Amino acid sequence: MDFLKKYMYPLLTGIGIFVALLVFSLNIPRNREANVIERTLLTVLSPLLQPVSRISGFVEDIWDGYILLVDTHQENLRLQEDIRSLNRRVLEGNEAFLANQRLERLLDMKKSVKDPTVAATVIGEDVTSWFRTLVINRGSSSGIREGMSVISSDGVVGQTVKVSSSTSRVLLLTDHASGISATIQRSRARGVVKGKSEMLCTLEFTTREEDVKVGDTVITSGIGGVFLKGLPIGEVTMVKRGEYGIFQTVSIRPAVNLPHLEEVLVVLRGGYE
Repeated sequence: MDFLKKYMYPLLTGIGIFVALLVFSLNIPRNREANVIERTLLTVLSPLLQPVSRISGFVEDIWDGYILLVDTHQENLRLQEDIRSLNRRVLEGNEAFLANQRLERLLDMKKSVKDPTVAATVIGEDVTSWFRTLVINRGSSSGIREGMSVISSDGVVGQTVKVSSSTSRVLLLTDHASGISATIQRSRARGVVKGKSEMLCTLEFTTREEDVKVGDTVITSGIGGVFLKGLPIGEVTMVKRGEYGIFQTVSIRPAVNLPHLEEVLVVLRGGYE
């Protein structure tokens, strides 16, 4: 400490001169030859400048790496958002494609029906143990009345039972209260399709002598005037003829996939106020 106090001024003076000479030498044009002082300064400073240069380069590399990591992180975030956006577009495109396919099939069914129809979307359902109904987004303002038949591109869905101005409740053909006059397409055997639990139906009042086989297609007979003749109802999945009685038991699987139904047609025919 005494040494520093004693020689503080000479040391500061020497450092000032040293810095001045260093700045002076660094600003000399490159094409000028170095003098003795410059050569001496460069010789003396060279061991000191090399570590400083390495430290400076190390710090610069760290800084550049940090900036690079920040940019990479931001780029990753942008890419992730782009991927999510593309996935949403793909899902929307797939959904639009499937909806278009369903609507094309519904349009084909619409063309095959002579009576005017109204297309509707399923907006609710009630498939409790007591009732099996759907709610659609069309009502009396669209010309719908209670008792009108409801169909899809695959066949019979049911009929309207409660109608408001903008919505309607549809009693499904699988409901216990539903009854549709039907015919076995192959043999022309007749009966009444009644709703059964577990989204199935039965063909009732078909005598034991009638020709009914598993795999037969069941269609509407047109009797009663609610449903047009020839609409698909379902397929026979089981036939049982008991030893006693005059009727046979026939189980039917509906042609329409009711749990996955999204669009329907309401036939503007018949009905009641």
